[in-house]
Amino acid sequence: MTSENTHRGAGAPEADWDALAAGFDDEPDHGLRDSSARAAWADRLRAWLPGHPADLLDLGCGTGSLSLLAVEQGHRVTGVDRSPAMVERARAKLAGRSAEILCGDASAPPVGERSFDAVLVRHVLWALPDPAGALGHWRGLLRPGGRFVLVEGVWGTHSPVGIAAGRLTALLEPLTRRVRVEPLSAHAALWGKEVDDERYAVVATV
Repeated sequence: MTSENTHRGAGAPEADWDALAAGFDDEPDHGLRDSSARAAWADRLRAWLPGHPADLLDLGCGTGSLSLLAVEQGHRVTGVDRSPAMVERARAKLAGRSAEILCGDASAPPVGERSFDAVLVRHVLWALPDPAGALGHWRGLLRPGGRFVLVEGVWGTHSPVGIAAGRLTALLEPLTRRVRVEPLSAHAALWGKEVDDERYAVVATV
């Protein structure tokens, strides 16, 4: 994979995430081992997520780095990932915490009739075969006044992949009351390097 395609979800149809799990946290924005990256993501989550202890659904949670930050901020987290190897690492990372990590499809997470205050998805939605359908399903899992927190982008120059902010906000318009887009490309601490592609977060309230 090229550097711009190491995001969770990038090249998802052909990626073997079980095989990639062992080295997944080596990417600065995945493992958050660097204190600057960890602090940058913690600050963002604090701004994006509810200001009170909430039930959070982290879809495509990978090894659970964002789930861990959310738990540390007082939230109750349910993480879902389709890769058993990723799930194993996330469970180890969150052992003893207020979190449950499930193995399943992010498009239709195996959470039964449960509902949540927030749905967090980072670098996954663009690679799903039916983004609109996934958003509609997730909307049904949100409580009144709940929110989407979607971190996405468009990566690469010769053959860019991803979902542009304009397209994502259009998909959210019939599902939400308020949509806010926050550009993230200029914030190198989040990525562990300077980037020049489109990276952003959408916070949308239902």
